[in-house]
Amino acid sequence: MKTMYFMESCDRRTRAYKNGKTFDQCKDIAESMNPDFKKQIEYKGKVLWTEILEQVNHDELIYKLTLKYLRRDGYDIGNYKIPEVKKFTV
Repeated sequence: MKTMYFMESCDRRTRAYKNGKTFDQCKDIAESMNPDFKKQIEYKGKVLWTEILEQVNHDELIYKLTLKYLRRDGYDIGNYKIPEVKKFTV
């Protein structure tokens, strides 16, 4: 008799994160917030990580995705010593 073991896998479409949102919903929220952050960067020259965290209502996943998408779109997202997002300077 052969014993079969089934591993549970996380389905990113149905797993709930903070406030019951799925991963895809969090991605959509982060993507939709980026134009506002880009406008703030244009206006002020930079946006602090703490400002982003406050604006995403301290939702860590949306915060991280927002930084990821800003980096993807060509912004310097800084590091732990310089926790700010700004345009790359040439």
